[in-house]
Amino acid sequence: MRRRKKKGADLKLLSFENLVIKGDEIDFKGNWNEKFQNDNPIHVEFGTGRGKFLTTLAKQNPNINYIAMEMKEEVLLKAVEKAVENELNNILFIWGDVNNILDYFDKGELSRVYINFCDPWPKKRWYKRRLTYRGFLENYKKLLNDDGEIHFKTDNEKLFEFSLNEFSEANLKLKNITLDLANSDYEGNVTTEYEDKFMSYGMKIYRVEGLKI
Repeated sequence: MRRRKKKGADLKLLSFENLVIKGDEIDFKGNWNEKFQNDNPIHVEFGTGRGKFLTTLAKQNPNINYIAMEMKEEVLLKAVEKAVENELNNILFIWGDVNNILDYFDKGELSRVYINFCDPWPKKRWYKRRLTYRGFLENYKKLLNDDGEIHFKTDNEKLFEFSLNEFSEANLKLKNITLDLANSDYEGNVTTEYEDKFMSYGMKIYRVEGLKI
């Protein structure tokens, strides 16, 4: 079913010109620290949704720069409004497509990538569209510095199994593999809106970190 856009969301989104950058208008590839006006590490979430996850992290970690990326303007608008409400000055937003990230960032410019509850694209012929497919992972690796990390969470067991294999094929070192996050020893978990909903239903959340080696 075709996504119905919220009328006026694009114009309102672009009114936050100090926070939101359209993907096709990015002209500071390799110079994001100049945009933030500091040399702090940069963490990016691809598919940020309504922004609870990344705005929470930005509030907790003022010495880290965060970039939230999302294609759906009405959803991204919710995330931007959270940042404004919390008066965050260490977060920016890209209204753009993950397929174009090599146009947005330079090699080694990022310290961490977050992928949370991405579309599982369940049909076999769609596997290359999954954000944890090795083609995407290789792009993330190009953008990560030598100590860079990829953090991934999902409620989909089959996608998680697929992703573990793809992480290994992409020569990422697996760390903190969790098959039931709510009942694990992992500390400091920050939830997304989807995650809160899934956990309220008693669903398992799967998590893994992939380290660049």
